[in-house]
Amino acid sequence: MSVVVIGLNHRTVPLDLLERVTVDGARLVKVLHDVSSRDNVSEAVILSTCNRMEIYVVAERFHGAYRDVRDVLAELAFLPPEAFADHLYVYYDELAVDHLFSVASGLDSAVVGEHEILGQVREAWELARAEGVASNQLNMLFRHAIEVGKRARAETGIARNIASVSSAAVAMAADRLGGLEDRTVLVLGAGEMAEGMLRSLMDRGVAQVLVANRTWDRAVGLANRIGGRAIRLSDVDAALAEVDVLLTSTGASSIIIEHSDLEDAVARRAGRPLLIVDVAVPRDVDPSAAALAGVTLLDMDDLRAFAEIGMTERRREVAAVRAIVDAEVQRYLAVASAREVAPLVSALHQKAEQVRAAELERFAGRLSELDDRQLEVIEALTKGIVAKLLHDPTVGLKKAAGTAKGERLAEATRDLFGL
Repeated sequence: MSVVVIGLNHRTVPLDLLERVTVDGARLVKVLHDVSSRDNVSEAVILSTCNRMEIYVVAERFHGAYRDVRDVLAELAFLPPEAFADHLYVYYDELAVDHLFSVASGLDSAVVGEHEILGQVREAWELARAEGVASNQLNMLFRHAIEVGKRARAETGIARNIASVSSAAVAMAADRLGGLEDRTVLVLGAGEMAEGMLRSLMDRGVAQVLVANRTWDRAVGLANRIGGRAIRLSDVDAALAEVDVLLTSTGASSIIIEHSDLEDAVARRAGRPLLIVDVAVPRDVDPSAAALAGVTLLDMDDLRAFAEIGMTERRREVAAVRAIVDAEVQRYLAVASAREVAPLVSALHQKAEQVRAAELERFAGRLSELDDRQLEVIEALTKGIVAKLLHDPTVGLKKAAGTAKGERLAEATRDLFGL
């Protein structure tokens, strides 16, 4: 069985297609069970963020699992598979491990080194574990990936300065306006991304921060933690006529702020400009609102372009992180290979011990006149012979584990010894 990852991300597809396959929290459990119930899949984890939609599976058969996952994505997007299949990337075994470790380390993010992705990897794995669709192989893989992500950030400067989508969104807003001092900002959303934006805002001298969310208690809790003021979602339209900046990052599956909502707000703003930074995927704000006079609407595409500026220092750290990832991939493969062959080696030794013990039992009558010391010598002698006979096969199986040769040796061992 192979570990396979199939996905789309910010580099392989336009934003509108990525939006169509993104899974919100309400549907994620259903999609997880849909994937894991397919004929060729035995384990699954789904990593769905503003930058990527990736499905990690343990595949019974590679091509069958690829078709299964592709079909799930097609159903999510309401598109025929051929409409996006060319955009999919597919990695298996070592390359799949390398990809996940790179993702967890921040090397594959729109903002290189961002720290939010590590939490998202952990949450994706924890949900799959809680739902019983991630087991031995993916549990081992994701646990190691989180360790790699932590090590990359602890041992290098990859996360220095702007190291999250949320902080980059605030920095981009400040750049557009020449600073956020004395500005009034409305943050729509109360999740991890919204909290990150709020914390970044607090360092920039804003006059007031408003927080709105579909769940009132979450809005109040976040506003209280950060020092902002919660407003009802029904009051957002009125607030849009007053604020200078709207930052939005909800997990909604469809548009929250329509063109008509902003059109009414613009009419009440008396010519004052409004900057909107929408980093939600799918987008929270109707893209057509960008055509309204006085409205500047920025989204994830704009954020990626902004993040490219000033990246020189952190790019120097990429080589160091890449070295960590490469070393950890090899360490993982060594451990995984040993785990994979361990049951077979154990079964081989158990079979040999059963034969040895049975033979001693068969000759028990002839050995009855021996004293305890002599019996201990025979016990040690027979165990030593078995250990020496099994030494080379054991070493060979462990050394070749995880390779085509290893599979052949394992199959031959099972056949020869009836394991």
